[in-house]
Amino acid sequence: MSKDLHISVIGGGAAGFFAAIAAKSHNPQAQVQILEKTSHFLAKVKISGGGRCNVCHAEFNNRKLAEHYPRGEKFLKIAFEQFNATSTMEWFEQRLVALKTYPDGCVFPLSNTSQSIIDCFLREAKKLDIELILHHGIDRIEKREDGGFILHSKDKTIKTDRVIVTTGGQPKLSGLHWLEEIGHPIIPPVPSLFTFNMPNEPIKEFMGLVVEKATVRIEGQKLVGKGPLLITHWGMSGPAILQLSAWGARILAAFNYQFYILVNWLDETKESELRDTLENTRKVHGGKMISNHCPFPIPARLWNFLLAKNDVLPTSRWNEINPKQINKLVNTLLNDRYQVMGKTTFKEEFVTAGGIDLNEIHVQSMESKQVPGIFFAGEVMDIDGITGGFNFQAAWTTGYIAGKHAAV
Repeated sequence: MSKDLHISVIGGGAAGFFAAIAAKSHNPQAQVQILEKTSHFLAKVKISGGGRCNVCHAEFNNRKLAEHYPRGEKFLKIAFEQFNATSTMEWFEQRLVALKTYPDGCVFPLSNTSQSIIDCFLREAKKLDIELILHHGIDRIEKREDGGFILHSKDKTIKTDRVIVTTGGQPKLSGLHWLEEIGHPIIPPVPSLFTFNMPNEPIKEFMGLVVEKATVRIEGQKLVGKGPLLITHWGMSGPAILQLSAWGARILAAFNYQFYILVNWLDETKESELRDTLENTRKVHGGKMISNHCPFPIPARLWNFLLAKNDVLPTSRWNEINPKQINKLVNTLLNDRYQVMGKTTFKEEFVTAGGIDLNEIHVQSMESKQVPGIFFAGEVMDIDGITGGFNFQAAWTTGYIAGKHAAV
């Protein structure tokens, strides 16, 4: 272990801090610095989870944990053998950041604020004497003949031995050209985790309305999203939609975000079950007004909207509805069709599919196969997860491994 080792971490976000702390913890004699191009460290951590920071997900089976990543599942399944959700929770709790696990498996700081995570990282960096440098973007890496590197920014150069790149997801391919120049194949980035814009759909009038269990499909594709669905003033959001946008990131980009979705408002209810329910309701509650008696777990306003969509008068009685109306209602409840014409970033958190090709990275160390001495962590790689703390888990895992091995 070299005492004179100089390690430069490019990018002062979640993966960057975790990598720097891991490097310095494994080699206290090494000189470790974090170079951040903006005026703030950990900006994405600050706003994530609505300012609460969903640090990880309480899934302690590595194989199942890896299944939550549309890109990177096989790679992370191996990486989780070194650092996983259990490791994450222990890491924060050892540093006196109390955590709380919610019924859906999401893990947040007990303080309910992302500042607890930021403060923890800054404390650790100070304690370990990690150099923190703001306003210092790197736009070129030059290889030295002795195996080290020279980092070039607009106004100065830095001589270093090891480099850990943690610059996050880039919305455009141009943001990754500087890595392509040193011999790294790049998978072009496209957005992941976005909500659906539906400018021509009147359902937007019910913004704020939530259906707790829905199933959403992309018409003509096998893509499926399940879970809560939220109506917004621009279209639809919620876990069911975000799952679709993550798993379908490349397909939807190819469609230029113009497509149709089919919503099953009754989760995974099949047609035969639904017809039985409707027939039973007609028999038992035939004299009741359809608008007042909804036999399904959907909000009353949505129920009335779906009735109107099928020309069922709100004053109609259950025993007055005809077979044609029943057929239309069945189809709408199970396959309600909406036109999507664009996307919106989910909150202020943008996530991308694409980046450094995982085939060019040693999973056991996060070191480049193309350029020894350069390591990668976080979303700069072609890794992305669905919502629920999975993207942060990938940052902690890859950051830990990269830092540990860069420090040797």
